[in-house]
Amino acid sequence: MKAFASAREAPPLTGLKLYAAAILIGLGNFLVVLDTTIANVSVNTIAGALGVSASQGTWVITSYAVAEAITVPLTGFLARKYGAQNTFIVCYLAFAAISLLCGLSGSLGMLLGMRVLLGLFGGPIMPLSQMLLLRIFPKEKATLATVIWAMTTLIGPVAGPILGGIICDNYGWEWIFFIKVPVAAAAGIALFILMRGQADPKFKAIIDKVGLALLVVWVGALQIMLDEGRNHDWFASHEIRTLAVVAAIGFVAFLIWELTEKNPIVNLRVFRHRGFVGAATTYSVGFGAFFASIVILPLWLQANMGYTATWAGYATGIMGILAVLCAPLVGKAVDKFDPRLIVFTGIVGLAAIMVWRMLTFSNDVTFLQMAWPTLLTGTFMVMFFVPVTGLAMASVEPHEQADAAGLSNFMRTLAGAFATSLIQSGWSNAIRTNNTELTGAMQHGDAAMGAMVQQGMPADSARTMLSYVVEGQSVMLATLNMFGVIAVCLGVAATLIWLVPKPKGPIDTSGAH
Repeated sequence: MKAFASAREAPPLTGLKLYAAAILIGLGNFLVVLDTTIANVSVNTIAGALGVSASQGTWVITSYAVAEAITVPLTGFLARKYGAQNTFIVCYLAFAAISLLCGLSGSLGMLLGMRVLLGLFGGPIMPLSQMLLLRIFPKEKATLATVIWAMTTLIGPVAGPILGGIICDNYGWEWIFFIKVPVAAAAGIALFILMRGQADPKFKAIIDKVGLALLVVWVGALQIMLDEGRNHDWFASHEIRTLAVVAAIGFVAFLIWELTEKNPIVNLRVFRHRGFVGAATTYSVGFGAFFASIVILPLWLQANMGYTATWAGYATGIMGILAVLCAPLVGKAVDKFDPRLIVFTGIVGLAAIMVWRMLTFSNDVTFLQMAWPTLLTGTFMVMFFVPVTGLAMASVEPHEQADAAGLSNFMRTLAGAFATSLIQSGWSNAIRTNNTELTGAMQHGDAAMGAMVQQGMPADSARTMLSYVVEGQSVMLATLNMFGVIAVCLGVAATLIWLVPKPKGPIDTSGAH
């Protein structure tokens, strides 16, 4: 009881201390969100350094995302059991320590293990940062707390590719992890000092151990199946079939258990609300498609266009310029117009960007030609992300909003991980298919080789050059194919938003990320 008394006696933070604490909390959220994309442009470099394929290198992205998704439903339990403030600071400091271990990894296995740990400790930071910002600010400044949180959430994934590219090219891939160590460690310690004695209520909390175990089993099995499927000829492999069965049985068992458990780890009962189903599904499908595009774009630029990681980062990250500028305007528009229409326009705009890329991208595309659609992506991205979570929250009962926020973000994070694996598989398959078709359709291949040999080029060099041209065109066409698939998925997401009933009043957009 003494601890509780001292917490109550501590005066609320004010003035410089308040804003310092807010910046440190927002910085924690920024670092975690940054980590979702900072490795995107570094996949090829990491894969080369560790002696694995680029497709295996993408596990660095998916392992972090899946671990992060799994811990989102645990956040409420951890906050009740140990206190939101304590949990946040422990995760903050652990994030620094594990980032150091990621950079020290000498094998893919160790790096993936550390990325899983990083996701497990990073997952609770996102929702807890929002909770703590709203807690430390007085109610009349709640909007300021929301703006700080939203801006760190928005800038993080956009800054990731740019920082990742610059660091990877100039200092080595390890430094995309090392650079966060002193920042997170110093910020975590400073926040601990600032927040010492502040109220951090704890309650009796029960964890759904069976539900958590089933969640880990079916999500883990499904993600491994998606990551490994293309390397084992999918269901021709006994391993993949086994993983599929485990994932299916685990998922069904998870549904049954969670719907009958008194204190479920994931409250599936919120799915009885049509509006939540529509908004959460739109969020998942739309985010998965969007995230797939920012995974495939830097991979193509580095594999086929000769871009360094730095320039691939610039090409991906410039979407943040209009995203930051438009965020306040979209926030105001949500109060004046039907938020469903804003979400719909945002998703249709993202789909149009993909079609634009399909029609204009080629092996001769310049940076400027590629930059325009990416720049405009920022506007549509904000129109999609800002209102959609608010719509999900407006569709459920007030006492269900915490569960709904956790579940929608769990679905979003998982969709990003699954989309990364699926886009890699689709891209690899399309490259092989296009290569076969182009080779078969090349009626004058022998004549072209003969002409090069006559000009003095050795036969082996001529064959290699011709093969290089065909391979380059195959990759280009496969990339355009993937943009088409992403556009279709975004089109589906745009129709799903109309399942949501029109809100009766203004919606709360503070959950958007």
